[in-house]
Amino acid sequence: MKRIRVADPAERDLDTIWYRMAIKSGSIEIANGVVESITETFALFAGTPGAGTFRDEINPGVRGFPAGNYLIYYREEEKYVTISRVIPGMRDQATAYHNDPED
Repeated sequence: MKRIRVADPAERDLDTIWYRMAIKSGSIEIANGVVESITETFALFAGTPGAGTFRDEINPGVRGFPAGNYLIYYREEEKYVTISRVIPGMRDQATAYHNDPED
């Protein structure tokens, strides 16, 4: 079983998702639940890193996997699975992947 690492851009994505959800819903509990539902998916990649679909058009070697209204992007490495981004599904994925999470 591989270990999970969350890259800085993915951490910022999760922070942005939490903030926007808290503002939109007016509820910290709802924001916490949304982010928790996304991060719970990360455990799947530790045991089954091939679960996602290769998204070479986004970035060579990166895989994508849906989690609710979001796409989780990750890369399998020798000892780790690195979560690189978490992007809302309605966004242009290639553009969002290569830009700062606050854009």
